[in-house]
Amino acid sequence: MKTSSVFQRHIAEVRRVKLDTVSPIHSAGPVLEMGKWEKNDPFLIMMEDKFRRGAFDVHPHRGLETVTFVIDGSIEHYDSQSGDGGVLGPGDVQWMTAGSGVMHNEQPSEGVTAHSLQLWVNLPRDQKMSAPRYQNLKSADMPVREEHGALIRVFSGSSHEVVSQTLNHIPVTMVEAIMEPGSTVTQDLPGSYNGFIYIIQGSGVFGSSKTPAHQGQMMWLGRGRDGEASEIEITAEEPLRFVLYAGEPVREPVVAHGPFVMNTETEIVEAFRDLRQGTFLKHS
Repeated sequence: MKTSSVFQRHIAEVRRVKLDTVSPIHSAGPVLEMGKWEKNDPFLIMMEDKFRRGAFDVHPHRGLETVTFVIDGSIEHYDSQSGDGGVLGPGDVQWMTAGSGVMHNEQPSEGVTAHSLQLWVNLPRDQKMSAPRYQNLKSADMPVREEHGALIRVFSGSSHEVVSQTLNHIPVTMVEAIMEPGSTVTQDLPGSYNGFIYIIQGSGVFGSSKTPAHQGQMMWLGRGRDGEASEIEITAEEPLRFVLYAGEPVREPVVAHGPFVMNTETEIVEAFRDLRQGTFLKHS
């Protein structure tokens, strides 16, 4: 229920996500657009992808984390650290800290079309070259908060009294909500957090502004007040499923090129040099 002493967030923006054809086996669209560093902070980009095996090849990352949420299908993950990252099914998440550098690939199982969301989370300067880390977050193992007509699965951070054990380099809340028509829930957030919601299924009314939104739309949360608690209220109009991401802004310069996200152009040049010279993974 809404608490009067807590700042109520509104919806600042609603945008439809459109998937375009990349290849015969891959369609994709930006949920968060690359380059809007200050607006997105601490997030960098999020892509929605529908793809089959062969759409991606092994590739490097440095200076960021990737958070992959499987909406449908199954994804097999390979990485240079373990050699076998396992298989993610519907509702599962992989939280990969690239840190100083990884080589990895994500491919749907043979004959499967996977539907996923992948978010890039920025790492602060003092964590850019941290040791790579993988956390496979199985939907069935995540803590849940249950309200009348609603289930909130906590992949990172917390939802009221329910707290996730997922490790973060910067504070990030990620929850998935599944709601019945007519149900209402609130999600609490520190006032300093920047965040957004993406609707996977259904429709509802969001925030103090009572903003309507539906499947395939993303919404930016209005800013909270630093140092104060805040929350966002959601009411489902039909069976509703959404994911909410919010985190503490890093507030540092961002220089991104391809799969690398650092603070300076010099660090980007060093990353490509390491890759060419075969020393990329030796920093791990």
